[in-house]
Amino acid sequence: MKLSREEVLRIARLARLGLDEAEVDRTREQLSNILENFEILKQVDTTDVTPTAQSIPLQNVMREDMVRPSLPPDEVLANAPQREDNLFRVRAILEE
Repeated sequence: MKLSREEVLRIARLARLGLDEAEVDRTREQLSNILENFEILKQVDTTDVTPTAQSIPLQNVMREDMVRPSLPPDEVLANAPQREDNLFRVRAILEE
């Protein structure tokens, strides 16, 4: 499917692209090639192909959680700018 110059200019306007004459010709050729490839793909018989969302099977790549003792409060709060007892003290951010 060959795109016309006017179709490329309309697509460029919709995409808010400013194309000069050389870019219009190059884009026309590239988009036409892409559409021709889709036309070829349309001819492939996919009646026995089950629909999928992924072409490769997905697997969980997360590591298993390991239960470990947490840090002591004094060590956690060692670099806190302000603390109150065993808590971080932060300035209140409230909107009226």
